[in-house]
Amino acid sequence: MDNNDILIRLRYALEIKNKEMVEIFKLGGVGVSVPEVVKILTKTYDDDEYENEEQIKCTHSMLDSFLNGFIIYKRGKQEPKPGQPNLPEPSLKTSGNMNNLLLKKVKIALALTTEDMLDIFDNVGLRVTKGELGALLRKEGHKNYKECGDNFARNFLKGLAIKYRG
Repeated sequence: MDNNDILIRLRYALEIKNKEMVEIFKLGGVGVSVPEVVKILTKTYDDDEYENEEQIKCTHSMLDSFLNGFIIYKRGKQEPKPGQPNLPEPSLKTSGNMNNLLLKKVKIALALTTEDMLDIFDNVGLRVTKGELGALLRKEGHKNYKECGDNFARNFLKGLAIKYRG
């Protein structure tokens, strides 16, 4: 699952409009227009014989910025504590897994509890224990960290759609 696919599924699950997408990107520090958002959200298929020139590829840093903007959009701007930098550091290393980042940041943005997240997975028929979920939400490098696979992230976004779209 690539970054464009993650954005497409997240937008669908939470019914985010194009203008809201532009605003969220702006809050995250990326300036895009509505036509550019449409090009980012253009779906490509693996069996296409030609590369879609209309699509704008969403980089890891763009998706990270979008998720940071999504947190600000949903929860409001947080005032930095004394001695803390004004802008958040990019939360993604070069080898980082976007799926783990997606779970963490959507959890923060929507103020989901562990129980809420377990219910979301349960809605799509996926049994997840608190320990497994905790391992997915840990910082990369922690001894109990577990990488989140595409199927897991896809089911999470599908569960969000069920919860928020009915």
